[in-house]
Amino acid sequence: MTHTLSTPHQSVVVPRPATRALLVAGMAAGPLFLGVGVAQGLSREGFGFGRNAISQLALGDLGWIQTVNFLLVGALVIAGAIGLRLALRRERGGSWGPVLVGVFGASFLAAAVFPADAGAGFPVGAPDAVPAMSGHGTAHMAGGMIGYLALCAAFLVLARPLAARGRRGWALASRLAPVAVLAGFAGSAASVLAFTTGAGLGLLWLTAVTARLTPGTRTD
Repeated sequence: MTHTLSTPHQSVVVPRPATRALLVAGMAAGPLFLGVGVAQGLSREGFGFGRNAISQLALGDLGWIQTVNFLLVGALVIAGAIGLRLALRRERGGSWGPVLVGVFGASFLAAAVFPADAGAGFPVGAPDAVPAMSGHGTAHMAGGMIGYLALCAAFLVLARPLAARGRRGWALASRLAPVAVLAGFAGSAASVLAFTTGAGLGLLWLTAVTARLTPGTRTD
């Protein structure tokens, strides 16, 4: 349920409590994923951010923690996508933007089902060299690639309602965010940390954009 409020730029949909709760869930996803991932990475034996991806934390005796993290964050991102769809009805980008965010959320659920391959010394006992990719490792990588490409496309689409609301600086930043995310992925050949940084930037920018597109929430 929503109602509209007139602004100097256009009529903006003001979310009811249920819609706002969905948007807040979406905003929580990125900080939760990164917080849990960093805490595990700093505490689990054999893990190093310079050589291991956060996805590998789903391996080993305590891997269930990261698997739950994937499932919970995927559900939160999808909830946020539903909230964006409700909040952006009748606005430019209000259809495809949320759909693309939902695809991104689904990629986390896929990551929980198809774990990454062991390697680079993690979990303890795994070879230092990265072995040939398994079927589930291939599915994990493919799901992540599709998810982040969808997220990058979502940023481009969601720049439209930001611009329509007069937030041109935010719209420009949303168009540039995919460049930073993809640059991090491209740098993964040199360091896994570059990949992690790019992925983290994508998650945090999704939080920021969702907050900015939530009427009544100030992020200036």
